[in-house]
Amino acid sequence: MTFLQNSPTIHRTLLHNSFPQKLPTSRSPRRDTVSFTVKASQEPSASLTSQDTQGRRQVIAIGTTAPLVFLMNQHSNSFAAENKKGFLSVLDKKDGYSFLYPFGWQEVVIEGQDKVFKDVIEPLESVSVNVIATGKQDITEFGSPQEVAETLIKKVLAPSNQKTKIVEAKEQDVEGKKYYQFEFIAKAPNYTRHALSTVSIGNGKFYTLTTGANERRWEKMKDRLHTVIESFKIFDV
Repeated sequence: MTFLQNSPTIHRTLLHNSFPQKLPTSRSPRRDTVSFTVKASQEPSASLTSQDTQGRRQVIAIGTTAPLVFLMNQHSNSFAAENKKGFLSVLDKKDGYSFLYPFGWQEVVIEGQDKVFKDVIEPLESVSVNVIATGKQDITEFGSPQEVAETLIKKVLAPSNQKTKIVEAKEQDVEGKKYYQFEFIAKAPNYTRHALSTVSIGNGKFYTLTTGANERRWEKMKDRLHTVIESFKIFDV
């Protein structure tokens, strides 16, 4: 079941026609996950002298922690790790963003999206990130939260045959950077999706993160989905 209809072409057309500027696409290539295994070293035998034992333990300590230090300092493009109970975190150092997603969601590849995670049982429960280039410096240059929400929802975030309704659109300031957040409902013939989106600008890019769930599961999922939205941060790269 398709929950997003956007693609690089649609995004380019949308932002070119709806806002007064040309925005070439910029889509990050897929990244492979690199796994590391840290193997515990064996304790020194009791027959060693105390000096040898101390020296051996120092070597063991260095040998055990070195891979962890290496892993933490790796300039990987994407890195996921537990960050909050019930959530995993994504850190994209190339495009300059991070966010949380519920534990158990699986990463999938969808053309036009920089990153997507979804529940394999409830396909409408998902989070996606789209990144395109822009010459603007601030999200407010595209208009008010309501104006940006209406444009994105009608032309990108929901198929044209779905009836949409904006529940709320607001602006937030996080560490000196402005984000637009909006909540909306998209009704299809056989289901209704309740969704949240956040957009912002940084690093010469326009970022869009969208998450949501089937309306019938909204009350159960809304706190987790709000956590996803609130966790989205852009940083300089």
